[in-house]
Amino acid sequence: MISDIEVVGTGSLLTHLQCPECGTIHNAAAINTVCVNDSCRSSLLAVYNLSGGLKKSMLQGKPASMWRYKKFLPVINEKNIVTLGEGFTPIIPVENLKQFISDNEVFWKDEAGNPTGSFKARGISAAVSKAKELGVQAIATPTAGNAGGALAAYAARAGMQAIVYMPKQTPKVFKDECRLYGAQLVEIDGNISDCGKLVNEHALINNWFQVSTLKEPYRLEGKKTMGYEIAEQSNWTLPDVIIYPTGGGTGLIGMWKAFDELQQLGWIGSKRPRMVAVQSESCNGIVNAFNGGHAVSEFADGGFTIANGLRVPKPYADRLILKVLRDSNGTALTISDDEMSSAIKEIARHEGMLIAPEGAALWQAYKKLKASKWINPGEQVLMINTGSGYKYLENIEI
Repeated sequence: MISDIEVVGTGSLLTHLQCPECGTIHNAAAINTVCVNDSCRSSLLAVYNLSGGLKKSMLQGKPASMWRYKKFLPVINEKNIVTLGEGFTPIIPVENLKQFISDNEVFWKDEAGNPTGSFKARGISAAVSKAKELGVQAIATPTAGNAGGALAAYAARAGMQAIVYMPKQTPKVFKDECRLYGAQLVEIDGNISDCGKLVNEHALINNWFQVSTLKEPYRLEGKKTMGYEIAEQSNWTLPDVIIYPTGGGTGLIGMWKAFDELQQLGWIGSKRPRMVAVQSESCNGIVNAFNGGHAVSEFADGGFTIANGLRVPKPYADRLILKVLRDSNGTALTISDDEMSSAIKEIARHEGMLIAPEGAALWQAYKKLKASKWINPGEQVLMINTGSGYKYLENIEI
């Protein structure tokens, strides 16, 4: 006879949360934000018991969404999963721009087909699901655009209140999206860091739970599923290079975490991709820190960029981002708005994909890395297009 627990359980292997900086253990059954150690305040990482000899065959017949990996996600009770079908996005080869490719294999992982049009759906699905499990009623976040729309949608699905703080310069479609889903939208004169400061103040007064990037543990868990998918879709052999647009950096850190977990499971070996962080010239703090050999980044905000998601003057988890780049023998570089705009048109006209400016920056980064011979002959390269270009038309000159 199947017990009630088995009927509603996800089989999650979550054991606890741990600070990657000081090692402090945190109880995953409680509401957590960042490390409680005042000298640390690092992002927290979810830890799973991966020593049980699980086989890849366990994925057979599982739904084509990120929740096929629910054993490696933090939700304990299946009734708390808040999903709109996010994840398991396609990997698409570059077909018609092969003059830039030569003997490399170059692919897109296209996140535009996710609910609300971006990869933010992954992290928000995981965060809202766990918040629901922990009894949270109201969730707030600062956003450059896509995360706000995703939070509004998933909060509506979960029956929660969503409060979204967004820069006034954000394109109107992102604001309309939040309002249509019933979120409370607060427009701010400033950047996402300014939004973050106000969210923090108001959340303390109003008892809202914050899901700011890497200031709670579970958006990272949703984003890491890109790493699981990349491995599974590539027959458990990782690409040589992954190029990723880096604002808050959750996906970069998340994929790296996924690869470690997959190795613990015995599903992949020790080979890792070289990870590349691509930033806007407007907000280049990670690039400056990487090139300068620094462990953390300095605040850097040069103002408006057509890639809203890249206008993050100082990522909260900059230390973790830089560690991933160095541990992977990766690199970091900046792309201008003019270069992004040119790439959007080039990819649309030759590949039939209308990608977000953040994704377009990767194509220019690939060409630069190829020209400088940082990308070697014969290497396989994967670019993560994080969202749909349709939501950015207000920012793009046709």
